[in-house]
Amino acid sequence: MSDPAMVVRHLLVRGRVQGVGYRAWAEAEARRRGLDGWVRNRIGGAVEIVAAGPEALVEDFVTACRRGPWRARVDDIAIEAASSRLLEQRRPGEVFSVLGTA
Repeated sequence: MSDPAMVVRHLLVRGRVQGVGYRAWAEAEARRRGLDGWVRNRIGGAVEIVAAGPEALVEDFVTACRRGPWRARVDDIAIEAASSRLLEQRRPGEVFSVLGTA
């Protein structure tokens, strides 16, 4: 992640985002863009995402996350720049992981 055009974003998505396929959808959208990272449900009902890659592709992914899959309802999305160290939470050998609930 030393390339200045590469960014890491941490997203916390709130609304009706659990039980509607949001994690699988986010994984597919991230992989389609060639992004690194992970997604997981949070105990409080949100979905947490870390996405890393070229800035334009990450921003496009974030825009898609504001809509989510058709069954989801995104009420709020908090986005912040993040450290590439968060990528260490991925499963070994995976570029983008669906993690267990935290």
